[in-house]
Amino acid sequence: MNNQILRIVPLGGAGEIGKNMTAIEYGDRILIIDVGIMFPENDMLGIDYIIPDFQYLRDKTDRVEGIVITHGHEDHTGALAHVLQEINAPVYATPLTSGLINVKLARRGAPKNVKINTFNVGDVIRLGPFTIEPFHVCHSIPDAVGLAIETPAGLLVHSGDYKFDQTPVDNWPTDYAKLGEFGERGVLALLADSTNADKAGWTLSESVIEPALEQVFRQAEGRILVATFASLISRMQQVANVTERLGRKLSFVGTSMRENAKIARRMGYLDIPDELVVSTDEALKMPPDQVVLMCTGSQGEPSSIMGRLSTGRNRLFGIEQGDTIVLSSHPIPGNEETVYRTINRLFQRGAEVIYDPIAPVHVSGHASQEEMKLLIQLLRPKYLIPVHGELRHLHQHRNLAIEMGMPTENIAVIENGQVVEFQNGEMRLGERVPGGYVFVDGSGVGDVVPSVVRERERLAEDGVIVISVVLDKYTGEPVKPPVIQTQGFVYEQEAGELLESLEDEIRRGLKHNLNGSMERYLKDRLSGFLYREVQRRPVLFVNVQKM
Repeated sequence: MNNQILRIVPLGGAGEIGKNMTAIEYGDRILIIDVGIMFPENDMLGIDYIIPDFQYLRDKTDRVEGIVITHGHEDHTGALAHVLQEINAPVYATPLTSGLINVKLARRGAPKNVKINTFNVGDVIRLGPFTIEPFHVCHSIPDAVGLAIETPAGLLVHSGDYKFDQTPVDNWPTDYAKLGEFGERGVLALLADSTNADKAGWTLSESVIEPALEQVFRQAEGRILVATFASLISRMQQVANVTERLGRKLSFVGTSMRENAKIARRMGYLDIPDELVVSTDEALKMPPDQVVLMCTGSQGEPSSIMGRLSTGRNRLFGIEQGDTIVLSSHPIPGNEETVYRTINRLFQRGAEVIYDPIAPVHVSGHASQEEMKLLIQLLRPKYLIPVHGELRHLHQHRNLAIEMGMPTENIAVIENGQVVEFQNGEMRLGERVPGGYVFVDGSGVGDVVPSVVRERERLAEDGVIVISVVLDKYTGEPVKPPVIQTQGFVYEQEAGELLESLEDEIRRGLKHNLNGSMERYLKDRLSGFLYREVQRRPVLFVNVQKM
């Protein structure tokens, strides 16, 4: 047995849904698996998305052998442009995933010299001490893979996002035989998707969606708008199939949806006749009962087409009475409030909204409990590291493995930044490294830190008051009445008595001749006064000038 240490460093996806990123180290060489983004939570005001904190890798960039991507969803590819700005490493992906990545990198301004190496299932990729064997898995996008990674310290298997669908849309089920082969070879550790660890039974097959879509489409009298992820290629195919059968025309709305559909059609992953697809301009001129519009925004993102439609801010078209909207996705954990608020707004604008559980128009692409058990049975790993889930999912995944007889000490429930080490076939916890959030806000990456987000939250909760006081520099007496401006605190026209009391409190405070800062003294005094009066602590800015 080789005595060098094998290290697994989770930088994203361990303790949360999204921004999946894992570094695997052997000796001084590093392999990166996936580089994704995460949607902001409700209290992350103004944040566009979140990427992994890869600070740990910044002084090790010359040691990175490559970045291997398991599939084309944003939570596995979305941060690639940011990472490639600092880590000049080759990227490896399946054909469809490569095509989607190229479109994404071109749009986000990644370095020009990035090389995307395309591999197929069955290929063997050798990167330094790592020998990688990708194997096919079913997911909600074609060309998804898991990875078997042979190292001198033993065989690791990373499941990627997977489920055991017996009737997938592309007729290509997960590779049971390959999983069994890895199990016979002996698996040191399994890193396994935990997203649905709290869901009993088996995940429904993708095949149930098309009949459900057809039933909804047949009942729709006006336009049909289907909202889903721009990378959900299999859903595009199902919507196209139903659209063609019912004699409607299909339009892909929005840049990301159009570009992804174009790539998938060109590469043969979408089988859609040319005559079925029309431009958005053409679709908007056709009778409402003859068109289907497919767009983004199933998570209620404010900048997405569905998000803009729900608030009446979409430039090209708005919601019309009689529109039927199908949200073909489940809310990402933590995003439920945003999704349901969007649904309510769409109803207010006159649309009929269909979503799961109203109709089975979406099924998960992730394994449920019985499939997780089957994966463990096929691979028979010595150790299990649950990944891709919130902490509650990781713990439930651990409980499932314990029920199957795996020793508790052979399961590592870890969060981002907690290193796991293997030496001589034995597992132990290593040190903690940075593994938090990096916020992307407009063009700024990492400029907004958690304290700024907390400040935004405080501003949103209690508002802001700006107070300007001008004093005579000789006498210290006010030259004119204090100027009080408020935003988000009270409606000034109806709060005259409170603001008058605040002005009186300012005058009383000015009578104290302090050697220290009058501004700080007034701020503390007025903060206490406002809390006594209204039990709120608005953000206070006090400016004292002498003239």
